[in-house]
Amino acid sequence: MTTTYDAIIVGAGSAGCVLANRLTENGRRQVLLLEAGPRDRNPWIHIPLGYGKLFTNTRVNWAYESEPEPALNGRRIFTPRGKVLGGSSSINGLVYIRGQHQDFDDWKVPGWGWADMLPAFRKAEDQSRGADEWHGAGGPFAVSDLPDRHEMCDAFIESCVANGIPRNDDFNGATQEGAGYYQANVRNGRRISTAVGYLRPAEKRSNLRVETGALATKILFEGKKAVGVAYEQNGRLLTARANEVILSGGAFNSPQLLQLSGVGPVDLLHRYGIPVVHDSPLVGEALQDHMYVRTFFRSTKPITLNDDMASVWRQAKIGLQYLLQRRGPLTVSAGYAAAFVRTLPTLTRPDIQFYFINFSMAKRGGILDQFPGFTCSVSQLRPESRGWVRIRSVDARTQPAIFYNYLDTEEDRRMTVDGLKLLRRVVRSAPFSRYIAEERVPGPEVETDDEWLDYCRQAGDTVYHPTSTCMMGTDPDASVVDETLRVRGVDGLRVVDASVMPAVVSGNTNAAVVALAERAADLIAAGG
Repeated sequence: MTTTYDAIIVGAGSAGCVLANRLTENGRRQVLLLEAGPRDRNPWIHIPLGYGKLFTNTRVNWAYESEPEPALNGRRIFTPRGKVLGGSSSINGLVYIRGQHQDFDDWKVPGWGWADMLPAFRKAEDQSRGADEWHGAGGPFAVSDLPDRHEMCDAFIESCVANGIPRNDDFNGATQEGAGYYQANVRNGRRISTAVGYLRPAEKRSNLRVETGALATKILFEGKKAVGVAYEQNGRLLTARANEVILSGGAFNSPQLLQLSGVGPVDLLHRYGIPVVHDSPLVGEALQDHMYVRTFFRSTKPITLNDDMASVWRQAKIGLQYLLQRRGPLTVSAGYAAAFVRTLPTLTRPDIQFYFINFSMAKRGGILDQFPGFTCSVSQLRPESRGWVRIRSVDARTQPAIFYNYLDTEEDRRMTVDGLKLLRRVVRSAPFSRYIAEERVPGPEVETDDEWLDYCRQAGDTVYHPTSTCMMGTDPDASVVDETLRVRGVDGLRVVDASVMPAVVSGNTNAAVVALAERAADLIAAGG
């Protein structure tokens, strides 16, 4: 290939699509965007509730699996990740949560504090409520209120208030703490992924080339300078050259590609016979994720999604409601109502997230339970536990080894158990208590801290927020990339995705990844 691009972006996901748009908008840069998956033509991608149909669809989903997790009784944790234009923003639950202001300040990286990130969030947003000091309007990334309220969600919020949790109508405003409804990346009943919001307009530009079905296999180096990418497409091995290579494969695939290319822990590289370009011990280390524990209930009233989907006629009604009005159950995201709470009164900010959803199913991505049911779940916001990601083969098609290392610290165990106990107290309070016919799982017999912890080990799962495997920082010995996201020890190579976060943000991560990519694009455009 004779063209030398100004930049090659590896991965057309939440960050990659943002970069492809911003780096080509002035018309002066030639950019190649490589995506291992297909175009986002699957119709379920664009229907909000359709994420359930994509949970195990390996056409658009890497469908990874973790190593056995000791703290979760040796279970392997199923790990969906987007393999399609838009990446995980095309298959996720659409929930829009920025995290807490302090999260970004706690990173302690110049240029990445809350004062730096707020303009990036505002630039990205097309907020349905309009622009104000906290929010933007007119940006590529739609953020909307869910079109329908639900009486069970209203009751859940009221029960939170009855337990001293303040009402909060805007988790992404002045403060995150409180109970309210989620917002989602939806416009007019349709998912707005980064492929829809950012990439579609950019693809009209002659200076952007998008290649799908293009699996990056190696970063090409001349000495210690990255000069291009090798990739497989339609059974052929191809190469492309660039002045700069930007990895946006996410917390699993970016460290995997670095390691395959000779940038990583030297012992790991030697194990697989990979020539060392740069010994970078932290590549793939420090993985953080939010663990998620669900509880299930039978409802006293037949008003759940389980009931809505119980007959062909009701399904047809739901389909017509969506087609004609863009309303109804098909517009619901993976969270409906929520609360961000403190498990101890001495804490200065929330450490636990509650999810409420008006349906139940024994297996995520499976079949709805055959009774009126709902789900209440807990996720710790700032876990201490850290895991890792490491190659298992020199073949880029082989899934990397993923080890979450959940519940590795006493504080993580304490917070999760306390969060579940508080959640039970909330749902057993009026007015929500009138909707409980039965606590099915774990059941009222689970009461002590040890019993709750045993349940966490049986039922704990990922909520799909992996970060920090190529973390940024100012200390060369404690970071993979610097504050401009350049990979330390080599030239012409950056990482821009969730892997550079020094720590996972307090809540769903997709919004923060988009803002991070907006901030990175500004730095790159300014020559930083």
